[in-house]
Amino acid sequence: MSAAEHQRPFENRRLLVVSTNYAPELTGIGPYATQLAEHWAASGATTRVLTGVPHYPAWRVDERYRGMWRGEETREGVRVHRRRHYVPARQTAVRRAAFEASVLVHGLLAPPPGRPDAVISQMPSLAGGVIGARLARRHRVPHIPVVQDLMGAAAAQSGIRGGGRAAAVAARAERHALRGAALVGVIHESFVEGVTALGVDPGRIRIVPNWTHVQPPSADRAATRARLGWAEGTPVLLHSGNMGLKQGLDVLVALARLAPDVRVVLMGDGNQRDGLRERAAGLPNLDFLPPAGADDFTDVLAAADVLAVTQRASVLDMSVPSKLTSYFVSGRPVVASVAGQGGTADEVRRSGAGVLVEPEDPAALLAAVRRLGADPAAAEALGAHGPRYVAEHLGREAGLARFDALLAEALADARTGNARSGTGSARGGAGPAGSARAGAGTTGAERTGESRGGASR
Repeated sequence: MSAAEHQRPFENRRLLVVSTNYAPELTGIGPYATQLAEHWAASGATTRVLTGVPHYPAWRVDERYRGMWRGEETREGVRVHRRRHYVPARQTAVRRAAFEASVLVHGLLAPPPGRPDAVISQMPSLAGGVIGARLARRHRVPHIPVVQDLMGAAAAQSGIRGGGRAAAVAARAERHALRGAALVGVIHESFVEGVTALGVDPGRIRIVPNWTHVQPPSADRAATRARLGWAEGTPVLLHSGNMGLKQGLDVLVALARLAPDVRVVLMGDGNQRDGLRERAAGLPNLDFLPPAGADDFTDVLAAADVLAVTQRASVLDMSVPSKLTSYFVSGRPVVASVAGQGGTADEVRRSGAGVLVEPEDPAALLAAVRRLGADPAAAEALGAHGPRYVAEHLGREAGLARFDALLAEALADARTGNARSGTGSARGGAGPAGSARAGAGTTGAERTGESRGGASR
């Protein structure tokens, strides 16, 4: 391959990315879909995106897109096709089903024009996965779904009202989207078992970890604390990201009640924010902050003493919060109140940048925060593992290269007629899921991205 071909490996290819979330959304899956599409456009491909209206993590339509039914815009060389859909302010199984149905109907009725060479869909959007599968089948081209969350498992594990009944329906939709795919990308090895259970040949699964898409902190830490009103000597425990059901953020409200000397900060947005505010009424040591902007997001993270990631005890294998990539960049120690056998716990152990405590146990969480506060040197040493882990495993260039390998493999298999054989070895270091971890580190988009103070779903 010549130098020019290496720089533009997908010259003259036509790619369609299907993702319900996209820029200008700054958190969750949106930033990953955006950077991926822009990367492929810069690599020479004619890249189109079929997406919805920006609404995440607030679950409110961005005011700049209110009233839009169908729209097109060009962002960084990518042609973005937006389709209106229902946005539920509160999450129940019925409302989520209506959301997915509206995305599905509008996406299938009005897909972007032209025939792509490959369709890449970002899941957990069930509708996005089904749209990707149907458009790929219509054009007889490879479909490459990327599993960021497993919505069937999410419905069962997250505590959403009516979730038990919705889980079977969601699993059927996931099975439809995944079983006919040329290759299936998963962002963490903990998803492999669940994807295989949906009928996917393990030989067609590739591990493609997410990457860090935020910059390291740069501001003076004391100055940032002063700006935020965080007194020196007062321990600050911060949770950044989506405020949804699966996060189980009541544990932080309970911790604030137990420890009036600890300042608890919930930064972000989500459908549980108002309810959390009501339950935290009268707690002077619990603050709610809006999502931080891109320019100071990691500075705010770095100003905290401890960063919290919380999940309900039932959440095991359906997501890995992408907030972890940003937490690690900040260099602060992480306390994870999560199930010990899940993918999130795996990632915290692998990074060496945090400690695990039992989920939904405010006393255990508080004890860990106090231990770190009593030994600042140990806390600093723990947090320092995060940036090293990012540098070794979560770089953007390496992350995008894995997706390049995934796409190149699917296109090559399509040319040779072996798209579904699952027999070829992975190209570019993305190997079959049954082999050693491809690139080790990862974190997913909870609904993630959490990032910049709003994230996983």
